[in-house]
Amino acid sequence: MRVLPLLPGSVLIGMIGLLLGGSPAASANAATGSDEDRLGSVIFIHPDGASAATWTAARALYYGPDGELHWDKMPEVAVYKGHMKDSLTATSNGGATTHAYGIKVMSDAYGRTAGGGAGEDIVDANGDSRSVAMQAIRAGLPVGLVQSGIAPEPGTGCFVSRAVSRRDYQGIAADLIESGAEVLLSGGERYFLPAGASGVHGPGVRKDGRDLIAEAEAAGYTVVRTRSELLSLPPGTTRVLGLFAAGSTFNDITEEALAERGLEPFDAEDTTLAEMTEAALRVLSSGGQRFLLVVEEEGTDNFGNKNNARGVLEAAKRADDALGVARSFVGAHPGTLLMTAADGDGGGLRMRGIPVGVGKAGPNRLPAKDVNGAPMDGANGTATAPFLAAPNANGLRLPFGVVWASRDDVSGGVVVRGEGLHSERIRGTLDNTDIAKLIRLTLFGLDELDERASTSAAP
Repeated sequence: MRVLPLLPGSVLIGMIGLLLGGSPAASANAATGSDEDRLGSVIFIHPDGASAATWTAARALYYGPDGELHWDKMPEVAVYKGHMKDSLTATSNGGATTHAYGIKVMSDAYGRTAGGGAGEDIVDANGDSRSVAMQAIRAGLPVGLVQSGIAPEPGTGCFVSRAVSRRDYQGIAADLIESGAEVLLSGGERYFLPAGASGVHGPGVRKDGRDLIAEAEAAGYTVVRTRSELLSLPPGTTRVLGLFAAGSTFNDITEEALAERGLEPFDAEDTTLAEMTEAALRVLSSGGQRFLLVVEEEGTDNFGNKNNARGVLEAAKRADDALGVARSFVGAHPGTLLMTAADGDGGGLRMRGIPVGVGKAGPNRLPAKDVNGAPMDGANGTATAPFLAAPNANGLRLPFGVVWASRDDVSGGVVVRGEGLHSERIRGTLDNTDIAKLIRLTLFGLDELDERASTSAAP
C-alpha cells in the first residue's frame, strides 16, 4: 500500500478541487479564503545561459563596475539549484520543462518526462497538461511567450508544447498556434509556412503543407513580421503573432565568422527583446485580468556556446533592457511577480580583469589563451584588444578579457532574482522546480512551497 505524504491543508484541498474539475484559482480560494489581492500576474524572464558572472561582465562593460543593471536593482535573490533527473547540468529543454511543470525530468525532455519513446506526458488527474501556462489557459487567463530565438526554442516552447524531440520544430510551431496563447513573438518564420511558400524573411520549410500564419489569422491573431508593425499594433489588439526573422533574431556565430560575413551579433534595425516585452505586456494587460508572460533571451546561451563574448554581453544587455520594461510594469502594477533566472551557464564565461597602473593603457592585444590554456576573447574575438569597461567611480575605463570553460553549458553560477508580489519567497536557495511553484502560487494561490518547507524541515 502506497502512503501519500502529508500535505498542508490549503494544497490538499486545492488538489481535490482540481480533481473535481474546478479551476486552480477557484480551488485555492475555496481552500484558503485568500483575498484576490494575493493573486496576480507573473512575468518570468529567462536569459538562457546567463550566470552571475555574465551579469558582472555586462555591468562592467555597459555601466561600469560601480554602476547598476536593472538586474542589480531587483531586491530579492536566491542561489539556483539546476540539476536534472539524470544530469548535474541542465539542458535548455530539460531545464525549461522543469520551469514549466515544477518536476525533475530527464535531460532530453521537451514538455514530457523524457525524450523519445521513453517519455510520458506530464498530466493532472483529468489528463490535462500540468504546465503552468496550459493551466492558466484552461483557467481563462491570457498567456504570452516572447523569444529572441526561433519560436520552438524550449525556454518558451516547453510551456505549451509536448514533443518527443526538441528538434521537431514544425510540430512545436503548430503546438504554439494551437495552444491558445494570446501573444507569440519570436523568430522562426520558416517553420510556420509550407515549403516553397514565400515569407517576409525567406521561404517556408514545412513538409505537411500547413500555413500556420493563415491558420493564426483565421483564429483571430494579428500577424506582424517587422519592427514597425509591432510598434504600431492597433489599440485593442487581443491576440498577436509576431515572427521577426526566418531563424533567430540574432547571428549566433563566432566573432571571426561575423567579421568574414560583414555581420553584427544583432542587427540594429531588428526588433529588440525589450520592444517585444513591452508590446506583450500591453496586449496581455489590456483586458484587466492577471496573466502569465514568459520571455527568453536565447542569445546569451547561443553565443556562449559559440564562445562569442561580444555576442553574449550584447544579448545580456538586451535581456536587461527587457527587465527594465518589466520592472516599470511592476512599479505601476504591484500585484505582479517578476522573476528572472537561467537554467545553466552557457560556456562558463568569466571576466578576466587586466591590471593597469593609473594613466597607463591596457594591452593592445590579448593572448589567445590564458596561462592555464583556457580560451580568451577580447572585444572582437580571439587575440584582439581587450574590452574596455565603462568608467568606474574614479573615471577610469579598466580593460578586461573573457575566458571560457567550455562550449557546452556548465553549472554553479546561476541565481534567481525577483521583485513584486510573493517575491519574498526568493531567498536562500531555490530549486529549479520552484519556478513553476512560485508561478502557481501567484496565479492560483497553490502554495507548494509550503509543502516543500513542511517536508524538509529539521525535526
